[in-house]
Amino acid sequence: MDKKNCTTVTEFFLLGLTDTLELRVFFSLLFLLIYGVTVLGNLGMIAVIQVSSRLHTPMYFFLSHLSFVDFCYSTIIVPKMLANILNEYKAVSFLGCMVQFYSFCTCVVTEVYLLTVMAYDRFLAICSPLLYMVSMSQKLRMLLVSGCYLCGTVCSLIHLCLALEIPSYRSNVINHFFCDLPPLLSLACSDVTMNELLLYTVATFNEVISIVIILTSYLFILITILRMRSAEGRRKAFATCASHLTAIAVFHGTILFIYCRPGSGNSTSTDKVASVFYTIVIPMLNPLIYSLRNKDVKEALRNVLRSRIFS
Repeated sequence: MDKKNCTTVTEFFLLGLTDTLELRVFFSLLFLLIYGVTVLGNLGMIAVIQVSSRLHTPMYFFLSHLSFVDFCYSTIIVPKMLANILNEYKAVSFLGCMVQFYSFCTCVVTEVYLLTVMAYDRFLAICSPLLYMVSMSQKLRMLLVSGCYLCGTVCSLIHLCLALEIPSYRSNVINHFFCDLPPLLSLACSDVTMNELLLYTVATFNEVISIVIILTSYLFILITILRMRSAEGRRKAFATCASHLTAIAVFHGTILFIYCRPGSGNSTSTDKVASVFYTIVIPMLNPLIYSLRNKDVKEALRNVLRSRIFS
């Protein structure tokens, strides 16, 4: 690599999705709408869970944290993205770029483990219903959620510390719409083999651990459901798990595609589309998935709206 073109960087320029004016206007309106639905859906979900006593169960405790994480990582990405779409000057400071990457990575890894914990929660609820509230005590819930946030923080801190060690870059133009690690590493002048190896290893480790626990939990759930004599019981059990499985399939599918492929750091158009899907679309879909497919949430929402209208 030609060291003459290498320099220290004080700011980066994000190329975004497109330079075409018509598409920029269209994307800005579309993403603003999606972000509005995301904020309303996730904060609304948290509010409904808090005010409805019938939703004060372990399942909805974890769901409220999932909504909080979705709101956070959408907010980390979308407002800055909208500002860059509307402005010609698409710069972000070096510190701002690192903060965005660290915050975003923390939220994504936290969500990976939250979905895993929710699968374990469904396993206890369906396979040991009589001991469920005793097994999933408040202390255990707090411990599991704290562990999710801790894993997210530690994994992100590892990547951030290594990224801060990069002394110079051959360009300060990032071919992406936010500060993600793979496109950032592709600009480094120094050897970033360790960074790339660690990114692939940590992402794969998190995914393998998560997917193994999820698949094991749902294997036991499936066996328990098939042993149920009541058709109504089987239907309710399947309905309870359907929304969670949908969220898992959508989220983990995109994470595996982007981060668990060796040499996946060049921000191709396909990677950008996949990134749009899991950074912008999925945080909007999760509250819709859990509310539209969940009878308890819909009933609680109707009760809240009815009490507000007639109060």
